[in-house]
Amino acid sequence: MNIEETLKLKIAESLKSEGIVLDVNDIIIEKSKTPEHGDYASNVALKFASRFGTNPRELATKIADKIDKELVEKVEIAGPGFVNFFIKKNAINSVVSQIISKGDSFGKGENKNKKINVEFVSANPTGDLHLGHARCAAIGDSICRLYEFAGYDVTREFYINDAGNQINTLGLSLDIRIRQLLGEKIELPEDSYHANDIVDIAKLYLDKHPGEYKVGDESSFNKLKAFGMEEELNKIKRDLELFRVKFDIYSFETDVRANNHVQDVLENKYGKYTYKQDGAIFLKTTDFLDDKDRAVVKSDGSYTYLMPDIAYHLIKLSRGYDNLIDVLGADHHGYINRMKSALMMQGYSKDTLEVELVQVVRLIKDGVEVKMSKRTGAGVSLRELCEEVGVDAVRYFFAARAASSHLDFDLNLALEQSSSNPVYYAQYAHARLCSVLESAKDIKIDESATNLKEESESELLKKLMEFPHIIEVAATKRAPHMLATYIQELAADIHSFYTNCRLIDRENLDVTSSRLALAKAAKIVMKNALGVLGVSAPVKM
Repeated sequence: MNIEETLKLKIAESLKSEGIVLDVNDIIIEKSKTPEHGDYASNVALKFASRFGTNPRELATKIADKIDKELVEKVEIAGPGFVNFFIKKNAINSVVSQIISKGDSFGKGENKNKKINVEFVSANPTGDLHLGHARCAAIGDSICRLYEFAGYDVTREFYINDAGNQINTLGLSLDIRIRQLLGEKIELPEDSYHANDIVDIAKLYLDKHPGEYKVGDESSFNKLKAFGMEEELNKIKRDLELFRVKFDIYSFETDVRANNHVQDVLENKYGKYTYKQDGAIFLKTTDFLDDKDRAVVKSDGSYTYLMPDIAYHLIKLSRGYDNLIDVLGADHHGYINRMKSALMMQGYSKDTLEVELVQVVRLIKDGVEVKMSKRTGAGVSLRELCEEVGVDAVRYFFAARAASSHLDFDLNLALEQSSSNPVYYAQYAHARLCSVLESAKDIKIDESATNLKEESESELLKKLMEFPHIIEVAATKRAPHMLATYIQELAADIHSFYTNCRLIDRENLDVTSSRLALAKAAKIVMKNALGVLGVSAPVKM
């Protein structure tokens, strides 16, 4: 039960009995700042009195007189018309037994019977995952975990552009490195891939296929290129597994293009939406959401990147998903309406596809931006960052800021073991509760939690009650940062509870048993919340 949402419904019901109809989404409920003013307050009477031809205090009185008292102990009217609600203690305290009984399932939503495909990362398999990929991975996977926890059926998908110039450049770079290893005096062109892993892959190929490589032979080159792409992709998979990200489906552009599929889609599904201009073929995306029509075939007869992407999105939808979510870098802003328009041409809603744009990351150390890895001389990779500060810190820091916001990742802060470090602050709250419960494992806990009366206990109870609602809202908005904010607030309430209340008092076991029950409930919720962000909940720190 979420008290704020329940109060909204109760207020709407009380006013409806008076012939006054309000949308519950227009009613605002806030926690009261002091216990004297109750547990929750609303400005609903001040906000809507004039609409219904009455004054605020009169409307507030109608709410106070008519509201269902099952949840509410009493209602007071304050000032010009604020409505203050005092909630029955047993209604709040009952959340403790609910949490303990549900355990890892507390906060999970009912099955929504909706299938969602989330495509994210989708890096070309030509090198290490960089910081942009890392942030997309953290946000994309956290969105998936949110959806799953809220009751959706989620598929994680990784799309590999293996038909473009990047893969050919990978092959050419490997070709040069192999020829160098075989003793040929040849320089690597500037536009090649210069990372050390290309040399490692070339050596591995020679070890596995001694004497097989034939310079200038197309078949030999294609075999080398395929080997290199597979090695790079396997490395990406290993790094993502380290980052606690695992994909259900890996799709390849070459498969999308196979058997003339893209041409069939263009001719059979989009023929009436195309026209020729200057030898190129354009799609009439301005008939829908786009600001200009988009070329799908160049004047030389080759496809632009858009046409295979359209075919790929239609393949995804053919699997029966209700929604597609693409998590992309911020430079894809212009991509959104052209793809939505292409899907609308096939009768899909404009909301069938949603795109999360992820802004750039800067690494900061000692107040200075870090651009290059000391180890490789190239950009800092996902694996290096995880090795530097730990997977928990990387995932939490990336998810804690809205995807639409730029992020300065403070390496010093990520390593700091203090309350200034948000992931340490949250994990320490969990570890503290684990320590208390271990120390008092001989004391039977009271799941009814009837002896909780202190303000810090009440604040923690109310915070725990919010968790299911936060999951629903954060999932609906695809906003992992909302959950991170909740985690920080929960950690603050746990630390306050720990500081202000004596959790283990063997001279007062009635109060102690209730407080231990609250500690156990808070521990469960903190673990569940961190888990949705892919962050661990240590029992010791």
